[in-house]
Amino acid sequence: VAAAPRPTPLLPQSPEQRRAADIIRLLMLYRPLLDTFIIDFFTEGLWAQLPPAWQPALASATPAQLAGLLGGRGGPGAAWPLSLLAFAAAARALAFPRGRPAGSPRPPCQSCHLHPLLRRHVKPKKQHEIQRLGKLLQRLSQATGCERVVDIGAGQGHLSRFLAFGLGLSVTAVDSDGRLVGLAERFDQELLQELGKTRGLAHKRPPRHPLTPQAPQHVAGRLDPAAPWGELLLPPDPPGSSPAARNPLGGPGGSEDGAHVLVTGLHACGDLSPALLCHFARSPAVAAVALVGCCYMKLSTGPQPPGCSLGYPLSASVAALPGHQLSYRAREAACHAREEFEERLRGDSPHLRAHCYRAVLESLICAADPSKRHLGLQPGRKAHALSFPQYAHLGLPLAGLDPAGVPLDSGAVGAMLEQQHKVVAFCTLGQLLAPAVETLILLDRLLYLREQGFHCALVPLFNPRFSPRNLVLVAARTPLATVLAGLDKDSEDGDISEDRDSSQDEDLGEAESPREGQS
Repeated sequence: VAAAPRPTPLLPQSPEQRRAADIIRLLMLYRPLLDTFIIDFFTEGLWAQLPPAWQPALASATPAQLAGLLGGRGGPGAAWPLSLLAFAAAARALAFPRGRPAGSPRPPCQSCHLHPLLRRHVKPKKQHEIQRLGKLLQRLSQATGCERVVDIGAGQGHLSRFLAFGLGLSVTAVDSDGRLVGLAERFDQELLQELGKTRGLAHKRPPRHPLTPQAPQHVAGRLDPAAPWGELLLPPDPPGSSPAARNPLGGPGGSEDGAHVLVTGLHACGDLSPALLCHFARSPAVAAVALVGCCYMKLSTGPQPPGCSLGYPLSASVAALPGHQLSYRAREAACHAREEFEERLRGDSPHLRAHCYRAVLESLICAADPSKRHLGLQPGRKAHALSFPQYAHLGLPLAGLDPAGVPLDSGAVGAMLEQQHKVVAFCTLGQLLAPAVETLILLDRLLYLREQGFHCALVPLFNPRFSPRNLVLVAARTPLATVLAGLDKDSEDGDISEDRDSSQDEDLGEAESPREGQS
């Protein structure tokens, strides 16, 4: 009798693969919390879809207690059902650590770690991000020996300017919008002119943050996800008058002169992030990549043209897991700012009122004309400061409805407005799951690169209190231990008082050498 064939042994799963599988199991259990829009709270009866054991506790919870549930730090007098506690604990445990929020909920008005000329035209949040990401890229440069950086989706060139002028790196900045490329070049020229004014002047003391008079090279072009690595760029959209873009990764030898480069993208939107990773995987010219994604709802998840990869899932590991699919709504939830929402709960912020207002408005719109549901209405940034009739008088015309024909002071409207606490509680449950969804998307990207044989890590680089998309995917062809060691000890942005003290002594001078004065 022939011996029965031996079963194929299962390969051991990595911790990242197990975490991805566990997240998918959790999302499958509680998918209604993710796949519903909060504006449908009344039209689809979302409260009744919650587990019956959860409803009384959530209905009686104060905003401070909901904040404790969201952050895992308890709340005054909260008594939650065990199943709800287990759900919240699982969601928090499976989400990748986002760093410990510290300091003010807003960045300082100016970063004391950037030269004053590099702060111009840059909002405080962006100052924090370019300083932190720039230091990471500097570490990658030192570890790999690469002094060339390609910044994909560079926009107005703020990160590229810091890398070139501030850190002395050779930078090519790529953006698909020719207008932004022109603006970035104008900002570069302004900075060079300011530097020129200071040449030959005697200074009382050496500058704290000397600059190198080396501007980035700006390129207008779109990343072609289907092209081989040697044909990286398509013409910009719309086409500009400038000559055709040269591929910063160059020809058959790698970059233009055969040297290796680093590739980065700060908040590369939607499919730009996976396209960038695919190019890294097949381009021998790229030594390492540091990527911060955003706008996950714009990821392609359906059938693609031949040669084009899906935005999600990228990895074979996640694609093989049953239930890995993520709806548009789930991917949109992954873009939320959980720390900001928790802060609003703790302070019982009036901003929370806007969620209920919009749900009531949706109910009125659907009753008047069901074809107008789910319109992207924005009645105003300060809608929370209005009464509901005022809010409705702004919102209904945006849906093509006359407020005079809609009963705004009816008993039904009042009854819905009295359920604001339930709307906020339902929002809190979605906020609990959102970081796990983002973790799954980023784990998919990490596992894709691991499957190609690269060294990878996810790093919570920015302060999540004012930079919600703070997880940076770092990947290289060589081990990353030396790059990541001590990264958390790199200087953080100081407060405004420190900046005022330092800016009085700041110098607008240039560096004598590209590496002078750098930490």
